[in-house]
Amino acid sequence: MEPPKRILSLPVSLSSLVLLLSAAAPLAAAEPTLTDDSQCGCYINNDNSSTYFTDHRFFDFRSLSQYAGVPAVIQDLQASPGAAPTSDYFTGTEWTSFWMLGSWNNSNGARSDATVTMANSPNNIYIEANTEANPSSQTYLTLRTQRLNDFQTAAEIESASTSFKYLSLRMRARTVGAAGAITAMFTYRGADALANIQEADLEIRTADPRNLLHYTNQPAYTDGGDVVPEATHNTTMPGGLDWTAWATHRMDWTPGLTTWWVDDEMVAQIAFQAPRDESNIILNAWSDGGKWTGNMTKFDAAYLQVQWLEVVYNSTEAAAASSRKMVRRDGAGGCVAACSVDQTPQLGKPVMLWNNGAAAGMRVNAGGRLVAWVPMGMVLATVLLSTGLLV
Repeated sequence: MEPPKRILSLPVSLSSLVLLLSAAAPLAAAEPTLTDDSQCGCYINNDNSSTYFTDHRFFDFRSLSQYAGVPAVIQDLQASPGAAPTSDYFTGTEWTSFWMLGSWNNSNGARSDATVTMANSPNNIYIEANTEANPSSQTYLTLRTQRLNDFQTAAEIESASTSFKYLSLRMRARTVGAAGAITAMFTYRGADALANIQEADLEIRTADPRNLLHYTNQPAYTDGGDVVPEATHNTTMPGGLDWTAWATHRMDWTPGLTTWWVDDEMVAQIAFQAPRDESNIILNAWSDGGKWTGNMTKFDAAYLQVQWLEVVYNSTEAAAASSRKMVRRDGAGGCVAACSVDQTPQLGKPVMLWNNGAAAGMRVNAGGRLVAWVPMGMVLATVLLSTGLLV
């Protein structure tokens, strides 16, 4: 009969054994791998926050030559808001499942200091060919605003849903054109009283120096006209850029905070008046002749041009909070199948950070690398055998 194996009485300290175990435990590591949204239970940003997002959408305007064309400006105030979409792209499911084309005007006196009638028109939203030297894209999305004889024609797109509650919104964009306009990217929740409006915005004033950016958790003023300085952070573009150059602008709306980035560099963070409730997403290019926009010279124009839009988000709508996504969250502040759109080598396509549902024992380390772990009993046996302690 074979004698039982025994542990030799060798002088090995507990601290030495712990050191050996810690060295042996991570047996394999791998870079995050490309996946698709159907495999992602949630999304995590690269900002070290604890906020998880359940959904992801990416809109790519860089290779849409089949839809490209610059429509003539509609000169008639009555006809402009009711104009048809400028191409079939804006009637397709990809677009209409998420976005709407704005067609409202400022006749309701929303801004008391407006001196010019402003009308949003679908005609001012179009796909345009990129004719610059050495272009970084074939095409891009354009939002146009122009001063006409009798009114300011403008452009706005807004999300079909008003139920976003926390998100990370990004656009690759630039602003070009004449002074007297605003281009913007923001979340918005309207209210009857100014003090109850919830809005987090990036605004570019074309009358400003070309490196100046305005970030605000609205309202930035009171009914009496007093400025609320805590609501706004004004800063310059990083790296010597100005807003006429292509740059990636990003807003992270997380509980109690809005954080703004340009080309992955954080440029502003505002806790005061951070949005609290469900909101929608808006991009626009506009002017009303008021103090904030300035008065654009007749027939001058300005443009917000966008190569792509990306958003990871949470929504209170039942369709967004699907049972699949809710089940795949665990109860310890984590996510069973976690993805990232920041670490991906392919824009718009997520990478899988970890999927505990598909591979038990997998986790992500602090550097975002996937690490495989084996049961501690097996590690202990391996260590003891390798050191001659188990015979």
